[in-house]
Amino acid sequence: MPKRIAIFGGSFNPPGNHHAAIAVRLAQEFDEVRVIPCGPRPDKPTTENVPAVYRAALADIVFGGLAGVTVDLSDFEQDTFTRNHELQTRFAPLGEVWHVVGADLLVGGARGESLIQRTWKHGVELWQQANFAVLKRPGYVLSDADLPPHVQIVELLVEGSSTEIRDSLSRGEPVGGLVPPRAQAYMARYGLYRAPVPGNWARGTLEGAPFFLQADTAIPKVRDLSIAVDGKHVAMQDAEFISVIGGDGAMLRSIREHWRARLPFFGINAGHLGFLLNAPEQVQAHSFPPSDVIFRQMPMLFLEFEDEEGRRHAAHGFNDAWLERATSQSAWLEITVNNVPRIPKLVCDGALVATAAGSTAYARSMGAAPLLADTPAWLLVGSNVLQPAHWRSALLSPDTTVVIRNIDPLHRPVQAFVDGLSRGRVVALHARMSRAAAAELVFCASHDMAEKIAAIQFGA
Repeated sequence: MPKRIAIFGGSFNPPGNHHAAIAVRLAQEFDEVRVIPCGPRPDKPTTENVPAVYRAALADIVFGGLAGVTVDLSDFEQDTFTRNHELQTRFAPLGEVWHVVGADLLVGGARGESLIQRTWKHGVELWQQANFAVLKRPGYVLSDADLPPHVQIVELLVEGSSTEIRDSLSRGEPVGGLVPPRAQAYMARYGLYRAPVPGNWARGTLEGAPFFLQADTAIPKVRDLSIAVDGKHVAMQDAEFISVIGGDGAMLRSIREHWRARLPFFGINAGHLGFLLNAPEQVQAHSFPPSDVIFRQMPMLFLEFEDEEGRRHAAHGFNDAWLERATSQSAWLEITVNNVPRIPKLVCDGALVATAAGSTAYARSMGAAPLLADTPAWLLVGSNVLQPAHWRSALLSPDTTVVIRNIDPLHRPVQAFVDGLSRGRVVALHARMSRAAAAELVFCASHDMAEKIAAIQFGA
């Protein structure tokens, strides 16, 4: 028997308790529930009032921990609105597709005048051929004559509205009964649905917050630092933040494994530079968890690696990604920016793209100046460049797309890395700032990331 997949799409702007209740109800009826927040829609201009990266985080916070529910952020990442007939085609190979719709979309179906038949692309064909899971409010009268041929009625127990949540937030009213606590805290932290332009950092507190501890206690220094917080940590599902003890590599691994949990990361440095973490003396000067901190939402990279058959394999990176020569010969790379060839032949050891956070790592060692944490830009950097002789790096705007392609993969192969993790040999790297992926880093207010960058720039 094929797997029954419920496609639960919507703007979810923002998602609330009522959306979560619907997803839980659907999971009782179907094998899998795919929650798909939509990208920009001409008929719903409010979908662009809050940047996609914040809406993606809220979707993960509200739906991410629900059994049988998967959050699909592809619309956000591709900056598009995927219509139902396209979703039907995408998911049909995986099982029996059921489109989740409100009962109001069926009114007039007997006369061919329902919203599905009149306004959906290929709506008439879908009406006859597709499966529909119809959400019906208690007391709502739905005529059997208006039903499509393949339908399952799902009674709703909880009602709500994203409009009500947005309106309450815009008036500064509490929304505690309308959204989960973590979602409410996240929206308050960055001023979502209140300020015209959301913030990307905020001052706050972790005092009393339960946390998940990630530390390799086989390392003596990590074990010593862990003793101070031992016994206070909880399981991931009960945590409000993640405490990472180790070096920058440990933090990158934790972000790679857990960014979709959308929990803030508070690091304690047991390594060397520890740019992404807090110094032990800063942490030990106060009680833990600290009461005065700065939250920073840091963007991530969206990457696609192209193999010799032209297939693309997607990944996300927090710090950086690069191609480097796989043999003793220099790499020959073509650099294309926003579909315009900018460097037809870059002769070098390799080329790297980096976020502002990553600008303090390998990019800095390759000669690039570190970027401020809230700089709306990212970097493209060459390593040991022989040609063009004077080119070293470029500053890129957030909406820039970069393609780094190997000119001679047969004789001069290159290998790819993301945050230090090997991706093997590839022929091209497609990179841009992600529209959906981000990680929150937390620093003691007395020594925030901005202070760390200032220390690098001025030699303090």
